[in-house]
Amino acid sequence: MQDGIVIGEGVVLDARPASFITRGMGAMLDFLVIGAVLWTALIFGGVWFLESAALNEDIALVVYVVATFVIMVGVPVTVETLSRGRSVGKLACGIRVVRDDGGPVRFRHALVRALVGVIELWLTFGGIAAITSLANAKGKRLGDLAAGTYAVRVRGGKPLSAPIVMPQSLAAWAHTADMRRLPDGLALAARQLLGRAARLAPESRARLGDDLAGQIERYVAPGPPPGTHPEAFLHAVLAERRERELAVGQRERNRAEEQAELLHRLPFAVADPPR
Repeated sequence: MQDGIVIGEGVVLDARPASFITRGMGAMLDFLVIGAVLWTALIFGGVWFLESAALNEDIALVVYVVATFVIMVGVPVTVETLSRGRSVGKLACGIRVVRDDGGPVRFRHALVRALVGVIELWLTFGGIAAITSLANAKGKRLGDLAAGTYAVRVRGGKPLSAPIVMPQSLAAWAHTADMRRLPDGLALAARQLLGRAARLAPESRARLGDDLAGQIERYVAPGPPPGTHPEAFLHAVLAERRERELAVGQRERNRAEEQAELLHRLPFAVADPPR
């Protein structure tokens, strides 16, 4: 389960970590692009310094330091924040930086990655980053470990399988049944079976359906109506889990909005006086 994130209906989000070679190629391209920008800025800055008689060496040094910091930190942070984790090198190599939960990176993630990258990428020419990436199962460098991110592949993913649909004959039963949380591996196995059932031999399809239905039935009470087809039972359980998780998420969102509204009142929880 390291290479994906399991959602409610047993679907694994295709979030496989990018390989070390792919990440290295993307980093090299980014290094060349930023290096070219930095070199160009230094050249133009030197020409401007020579043409400006009023500019002393101390001010020129400050300008160079600030410009270098902006290019080495400000540019990567801006690009990753606006592109949601896709720099020029990552775009060319088909990878993206995401959070550990699979979500898009924000400004703080990009900032932490860039600040740590000054040491592990620029000052050591990528040596520390290479060693850390090789030692980590997801290929994380120190900046990823500090920011809680990693690089995933966004090209060449697995095709989407058939959707999960609630059987009408089981809708009433599923809405009232008590369903415990399924282990991620069991939910994934059921989802994979339903996605490739049409390509299986009839004997294997029936055997796998009966086996998975028997395992999942231990987490559901009461059991399905007598005579329910195993695949219909799996469809009903996965579809109901999806709807219940969506409902829980919506309730949490509404509760957060209500709490945020209360915090804007003074004193708290007391209605605003009429105007």
